[in-house]
Amino acid sequence: MAGAMSIPAPTNLPVPIVALDVPTLDDAKRLVAQLGAPTDYYKVGLQLFVREGPPVVQWLRGEGKKVFLDLKLHDIPNTVRGAAASAAALGADLLTVHAVGGDEMLRAAVDGAAEGGGEMSVLGVTVLTSFDDASYSTSIGVERLRVAEAVIGFAQRARVSGARGVVCAGAEVGAVRAVCGVDFGTLVPGIRTTGGAKHDQARTSTPAAVRAAGATWVILGRTVTAAADPALAYAEIVRSLMG
Repeated sequence: MAGAMSIPAPTNLPVPIVALDVPTLDDAKRLVAQLGAPTDYYKVGLQLFVREGPPVVQWLRGEGKKVFLDLKLHDIPNTVRGAAASAAALGADLLTVHAVGGDEMLRAAVDGAAEGGGEMSVLGVTVLTSFDDASYSTSIGVERLRVAEAVIGFAQRARVSGARGVVCAGAEVGAVRAVCGVDFGTLVPGIRTTGGAKHDQARTSTPAAVRAAGATWVILGRTVTAAADPALAYAEIVRSLMG
């Protein structure tokens, strides 16, 4: 993208968030204990939240941890507004909603976050990182629509709707920063070490690449949580993020 060459170089390092993609609160507690004090930011997604509910967030907050509540809300605006207010009242720091839900729904999420109290920010999900160009155009039934173009369109809508940032792949961070400004946040999942398995992620990135691109947050999932020593794996990736 033409403007990408003129944007300022990143000045802040990406914030690492560990994904608690486990079935139960007991499993989550064991993983948090393994990772120890250095790990202070966790993602709670659908698997864990659907089974355990608000107590997961409340327990993490009680342990002094920050919480990214990755629920990817997509519903009528009034419902999303209420859900966002509830998430903010729980003490979540970040909440995801699908940007494809449209401007009114995005604004409702932002308004709900403010109504719930606290300082929770809303992120718009652009294109899931399980998609590449071929599977995305086939799945949604719009031929010749490239992922990068869709990501930028969703990011622009999220920005004007008041969202704090978007979820996108590492390769799209530079373009989002160029179009939406360097203060507009980018959260990148699919972090893999060089040569690491992609699993079900089609668009992955290395820690060094997302650092160079200027990502705001990164999600560390199976690269950390499936490691023989999660604490060591976390420390190694954090060192890579720091350069």
